[in-house]
Amino acid sequence: MKEQFMQERLGELYELLLKLKTPQDCKELLEDLCTYKEVEQMALRAYSAKLFKQGKTYSEIIAMTELSSATISRVSKCMTHGSGGYLKFI
Repeated sequence: MKEQFMQERLGELYELLLKLKTPQDCKELLEDLCTYKEVEQMALRAYSAKLFKQGKTYSEIIAMTELSSATISRVSKCMTHGSGGYLKFI
């Protein structure tokens, strides 16, 4: 797929997300866009970011979420070297 085309589709997705007003709006859109497992995984990643922010260790977060160490590591990297989304919104 051409890069320009994909960038335009991503821009449309971002604009769509900005239209959400309530948790119910978000729930309905995510149910249509994603599988239940994908939404569940996003929720656990956000929760693990919250736990990192509270000072929890990798081992504690893995025990609490059952996420893989690779996923926990990715969340951690995003919190320290990412775009700032986790830190801004969690």
